[in-house]
Amino acid sequence: MPNLSYLKALNRAIGDEMERDPAVCVFGEDVGVAVTHATAGLLRRFGPERIVDTPISEQAFTSFATGAAMAGLRPLIEFQIPALLFLVFEQIANQAHKFSLMTGGQTRVPVTYLLPGSGSRDSWAGQHSDHPYSLFAHVGVKTAVPATAADAYGLLATAIRDDDPVVVFAPNAALGLREDLDFAELAPVPLGVGRVHRTGADVTVVAVGHLVQDALAVAEELSGSISVEVFDPRTLYPFDWSGLAASLERTGRLVVVDDSNRSCGIGAEILATAAEEMRLTAPPRRVTRPDGAVLPFARELDLACQPTRAQLRAAVEKTVRAG
Repeated sequence: MPNLSYLKALNRAIGDEMERDPAVCVFGEDVGVAVTHATAGLLRRFGPERIVDTPISEQAFTSFATGAAMAGLRPLIEFQIPALLFLVFEQIANQAHKFSLMTGGQTRVPVTYLLPGSGSRDSWAGQHSDHPYSLFAHVGVKTAVPATAADAYGLLATAIRDDDPVVVFAPNAALGLREDLDFAELAPVPLGVGRVHRTGADVTVVAVGHLVQDALAVAEELSGSISVEVFDPRTLYPFDWSGLAASLERTGRLVVVDDSNRSCGIGAEILATAAEEMRLTAPPRRVTRPDGAVLPFARELDLACQPTRAQLRAAVEKTVRAG
């Protein structure tokens, strides 16, 4: 059975969707030479009319993709650095996202925005290490954060086929993950449907993106004393609230681990909604980056700003004791 990496799964999803639908095309900086490897080999397969190297002007080619989508294409934009989303937030949230809503569904804007390597990278410092997925969930843009190779393939394929804009965050810490997968079983994964990676009875850990692996490791460490259920939302908007509610019916306790800033982050929204609408027998907790975190260049300080397994384990133990 082939051993597929997360990054190769992204590449395969793009290639498969371009093969399936001639309207799919790719825009971005250095996509022809595949600097991030997400588009490796695609220029040779599909040519420069569909794999389009753009000038270094994110605002320009993001707006260009909106017009191309309205004209019938299905563009995928690759951003090499997550902070570039701050430059184009207006084009995505205020233009591409709203055209369909403001025309009563008469206009479709099927653009996919791919971030292959979001979050922290070794000493890439403050302007290259953000995880701004909460911003897009907040304004109602469809937002996916795959945790595994199979989900990287499936969620990206679904995003490309979706008639609305979708932002797909592929965490840098997940890119090297591998799975033994039968390629024939690779398939689109619906947005808004979470995944329970491990069932448990004492506490639900909601883990976003690459932190699913940390949650599974902590669950295994605690297996002799605490039964941990690991819930992966897969998409942050739409969020699988019914799936989370079903998990909390089993456990009654909640911990969220989220590699983005604490204040106004997706972790806070998950805790608030669970507290308002779901069964909790103990106060919920979250493990995040610090408030207003800007990751420094020094590797040790960079790591100190990120959620750790030790922090997650402590949060789980405190939550179970409180209940």
